[in-house]
Amino acid sequence: MNQIICIAGPTASGKTALAVELAKEFHGEVVSCDSMQIYRRMDIGTAKPTREEMQGIPHHMIDVAEPDEDFSVSRYCAMAGPIVDDIVARGKTAIIAGGTGLYMGSLIRGNDFAPFPSTGQREKLEQQADEMGMEYMANWLKEIDPEAAERIHDRKRLLRALEVYLETGETITAHNRRTQAIPPRYSPLWLALDFEPRAALYERIDLRVDIMLRQGLVQEIKDLLASGIPEKCTAMQAIGYKEFTDALDGRCTIEEAADHVRQSSRRYAKRQLTWFRRNKAMHWLVRHPDEGAEEILEKARQVIFKNDK
Repeated sequence: MNQIICIAGPTASGKTALAVELAKEFHGEVVSCDSMQIYRRMDIGTAKPTREEMQGIPHHMIDVAEPDEDFSVSRYCAMAGPIVDDIVARGKTAIIAGGTGLYMGSLIRGNDFAPFPSTGQREKLEQQADEMGMEYMANWLKEIDPEAAERIHDRKRLLRALEVYLETGETITAHNRRTQAIPPRYSPLWLALDFEPRAALYERIDLRVDIMLRQGLVQEIKDLLASGIPEKCTAMQAIGYKEFTDALDGRCTIEEAADHVRQSSRRYAKRQLTWFRRNKAMHWLVRHPDEGAEEILEKARQVIFKNDK
């Protein structure tokens, strides 16, 4: 069978649980592909799997950076690639699971993300963003690269797209197309999770927010801020952290923050589904109201066995 399996899908869809079950069944190890689970001490808000949930299966690319570190897709690929190679070299199955499509796609393609020399261009862009606002920067990118502006919504990636253009004269869209023409580093079996009706996924998202609050997400955020983690750092701008930080600062109530998290998570889930649906090699495992985790596991098994022939 294929020694590399990618499990993608929107937030709260059950990717981690499926990855663990497949790892148990096919002698595998899990490589997390989540841009937030890389951070130490950010456990509840990132839905990081507990030791009990891991069920003894080795998990990689979790807790590899501090929350105030500048982490990027290039750093993720540089760290995760050798881990995948090692798992495969030991005759095991590498199960790459997560919802960060940019990280997953870049790892599989083997993209080269050589950093630019220290020209000061990034610092200038950061200063411009602070002074002019992100709407101004987004409009600038729209003029340069409308396609990228349509799909990029966060500050870090938007500034990176502008940086690539200013440093190379090539838009990030053109760069991606050029690199995607190169044969990929890996040829995995792609699986993705979804729900019908979509309301079932939204119910899971709402429930996850409630569970995070009960588990102590607000206290987790208080502890991070008390330890000196800057409120404006990239990690603290993640869904679930930014909203409750606003509540702690008095800009809204805890319940209002929880509603904002639910809404933001739903919008994020839509963007994730849109991203993964562009992958024509994806095998979609759709969960219906009368189905549970065991039925989804069986659907995954069927795809794996069918593609192993």
